Amino acid sequence: MTIMAIDFEASCLPRHGRSFPIEVGIAGGGIARSWIIRPHAAWAGWDWTAEAEALHGLSRARIEAEGEPADVVLAQLAAAVAGCRVVADSVIDQYWLQTLADTQAVVAPFAIDHVSLLLDEWGADEPRIAAAMAHADALHTARHRAVADALWLSGLIEALSGAARPLQASPVIARVA
Repeated sequence: MTIMAIDFEASCLPRHGRSFPIEVGIAGGGIARSWIIRPHAAWAGWDWTAEAEALHGLSRARIEAEGEPADVVLAQLAAAVAGCRVVADSVIDQYWLQTLADTQAVVAPFAIDHVSLLLDEWGADEPRIAAAMAHADALHTARHRAVADALWLSGLIEALSGAARPLQASPVIARVA
């Protein structure tokens, strides 16, 4: 079964108020895709923090202008991950998926497992996890946009599963004196 990494960016973290998803990204099985989510009318008056905006770089004006309707995002996202095991590195991603689904008065179309379940299933010890993190860090330096974070997590999962392609060392040019 293909493992699909998922990541949401949001208007704020729940500890700062009532948050809603503004972007979702997926990566795995040769796919990498993201959707900017236009705020749904049901989220009017929900919180937005400058801290979150500074982190992901998406302004409220931009998501309102460029975002796709919540129902379109939910349908396309569900179709894109159909038949996959969906994994995130934060339990809050399930909350944001359900918040998206709530706009259609439905239950989230799939469950999101936390990556720690894979670590336990694969018996990953600290050195193996550290090596996988280094691999993901080397491949995906940009972070805090949904697809970038999903690509990072996908790289970590690939390294842990043994499916990762080895990193190519940069050629060293020796100066001959």
